[in-house]
Amino acid sequence: MDDLSLFEEVVRLKKSGQPATLVTVVATKGSTPRKTGAKMLVHGDGTISGTIGGGKTEADTIEAALRSMQTGEPGLLSFSLTEQHGHVCGGDVTIYLEPLHVTPLALIIGAGHVGRAVGRMAGEAGFLVRIIDTSGRSDAKEVIPSPVDNLEETFAALGVSSNSFLFIATSEHKQDFVAAAAALKTCACYVGVLGSTRKRAAMENFLQERGYPAEDMSRIISPAGLDIRAETPEEIAVSVVAQMIQQRRTSP
Repeated sequence: MDDLSLFEEVVRLKKSGQPATLVTVVATKGSTPRKTGAKMLVHGDGTISGTIGGGKTEADTIEAALRSMQTGEPGLLSFSLTEQHGHVCGGDVTIYLEPLHVTPLALIIGAGHVGRAVGRMAGEAGFLVRIIDTSGRSDAKEVIPSPVDNLEETFAALGVSSNSFLFIATSEHKQDFVAAAAALKTCACYVGVLGSTRKRAAMENFLQERGYPAEDMSRIISPAGLDIRAETPEEIAVSVVAQMIQQRRTSP
């Protein structure tokens, strides 16, 4: 992959909110398979675009790039290209890891009044917003249709990661519970469910019957949103997005 194609891929990933780390060879000494300036892009699933020379050096770099993706911190790696690293070149290489700072994803499950209000507010607050309709009734272009039983696949297709915020507000309690179960199988940093303390108790019973441990259920924030006595969809949106921002700013 040439540099132009690689940078076009970087732009595509940033626009879609998908995590990745750009790897660049910044210094070499002696004989090395790639020279200064060589680049590789490591995607969130561990796949790569381009190469920095293969072997154990590249494999170790991919592992480090994935860690860099999680922490958001750049870093330097240095390798001596001995047989231990799958090479016989004998040279030295220094590699710079640059995680892409992608826009956090706000994924709204439920296209009703509250869900749309949260989506609008989250967009204004700098989140990349996607709204999922589980009812099958909406034909709006900006809404992604997905049966509630297919949410796991939909979350995977949308690239839900540790930089994702999930807010659940479908038209039915049972759908909310199923959506919450699917959300717990992701590594999303925020899982909020619209409702009351009574609804939360019913949801916990639902999840417990399906084998979810208390540790998993503790990830769910319900009732979602900061306690500002919100009543209207717009007020609820303020409380929910404020809580999402709070989580975003306090996460390591």
